[in-house]
Amino acid sequence: MKFHCEITGWGPEAVQFLTEPDLNSIIIFNEGVPPELAEMAVLHKPAPLLAEPVVGDTLSICGKVFTISAVGSEVVNTLKELGHCTLNFKGGPEPERPGCIMLEGDELTPEDIVAGATIEIF
Repeated sequence: MKFHCEITGWGPEAVQFLTEPDLNSIIIFNEGVPPELAEMAVLHKPAPLLAEPVVGDTLSICGKVFTISAVGSEVVNTLKELGHCTLNFKGGPEPERPGCIMLEGDELTPEDIVAGATIEIF
């Protein structure tokens, strides 16, 4: 296991990004971030990043399973420092932004996101 955390809540704008096909993403942060960031993020309990996520790893969120297809250059730093990155469900071999993990596989919907569910990378 490279990363394991528990979702504790989310802001009113957090799941909107999932419903827009050109975005199809969520932003995650450790709980306790400033309110302006919390409004647009899925919040989770702080957790250590035990190893770097790499292409081919598996990411599980709320019981849905994805394969990591690209990892941005800032993901390791932001996950370690703030529990932060963008999880983008459009897939592809290139990250859209430096703090982005691109994912291929299942479909994540707003209804899937529930407090107590986990985010895991392995």
